[in-house]
Amino acid sequence: MNKKRILLKIGTNTLTKETDQISRGKIEDIARQIATLKDKYEFIIVSSGAIAAARQFVKLEHNGAEINVKQALAAIGQPHLMRIFQENFRELGLLTSQCLLSYSDFEKEASKVNICNTINVLVSNNFIPIINENDTVATDEIQFGDNDKLAALTAALIKVDLLIIATNTDGIYTKESIEKNNPETIKTVHNLEELQREVSGTKSSRGTGGMQSKIEAATIAEEAKIETWVVNGLKDNFIIDALNNKSNFTKIK
Repeated sequence: MNKKRILLKIGTNTLTKETDQISRGKIEDIARQIATLKDKYEFIIVSSGAIAAARQFVKLEHNGAEINVKQALAAIGQPHLMRIFQENFRELGLLTSQCLLSYSDFEKEASKVNICNTINVLVSNNFIPIINENDTVATDEIQFGDNDKLAALTAALIKVDLLIIATNTDGIYTKESIEKNNPETIKTVHNLEELQREVSGTKSSRGTGGMQSKIEAATIAEEAKIETWVVNGLKDNFIIDALNNKSNFTKIK
């Protein structure tokens, strides 16, 4: 049976459950769902959270918003983040692997071939690739997108069937409902230009994305004929519920 391939992007707010620490419970929830779905789906994960993981353990001099400090925190936190993934996934019989990428990798033909080959070998051998930006040499996602664009570029490159972006809302809300403080989910989107007008420019306190970067990611995916779902990753069972259409989320077709 040919399995469908899903790229799951997990933002910092989801991984921390909107706290200041990585949530082992959330990573367990993700692992449990993947274990349940593994006979039908192949998963590739793009994960943020390295900086949040580091801040649980260390406080650097000039521990603020400077990019070089955040790069250092990412370097410290990435091994801790991977260890948490590895421990929780292994308990459910799931194997994990680490891939660090940067935007420049998507601009070189040889690099793109290598990315595809590596990920395909990992997946065919039942390893789940966990991808993050290589923050030591690149800063784009630290500053702007919380890995949304990286997820979309990867999804397009390896030709996944579905891109799921886990965030801290029930998908994308109408602008009017947000202004009235009564959020209403836009369930299906066929026109990204119309969706653009619905999105405010707000960002979360811990992540660096916001809905604008998710629309930009969906635009990249759409060009590759990949559907994008924006789902609430804070809720337990969010992947399975979305696949069974049992939750409120946004489908961008």
